[in-house]
Amino acid sequence: MGSSFKGQNLFGSGGHRFVNRRMGRRVVSLSAVSGDPSVPGTFESGDWEVWVEVRGRLVASSDSSLWSLRDNILDEAKFGVSAGTLRDEQGHQWTGMRFLTYEETGPTQRGREVSVGYVAVFGRQTA
Repeated sequence: MGSSFKGQNLFGSGGHRFVNRRMGRRVVSLSAVSGDPSVPGTFESGDWEVWVEVRGRLVASSDSSLWSLRDNILDEAKFGVSAGTLRDEQGHQWTGMRFLTYEETGPTQRGREVSVGYVAVFGRQTA
């Protein structure tokens, strides 16, 4: 079983891994909220939003094929695109996720194959 977002294999061209970002309760310092460092204490302001990173490499046979892979990814990362289910290679799934950001982590590598590293961030935003 491969990974997917909304049923699309966006990252299967190369190796990739899923990383959960901060999870649990959000605890806020009262001094940070008040702007006064002498105010002691903290309070809970709810749960952290669910954010998942996919880190890996896009791999293609040519520059134009690599650009096609990028375009497929960026089509899902645009403003106003609907949320969907993100699924990792082990079958774990996160529902209601939006594709938030895509960032390349270095230059395009050229050899027998063309590849580039990336970090893609998905999130389930609370209202």
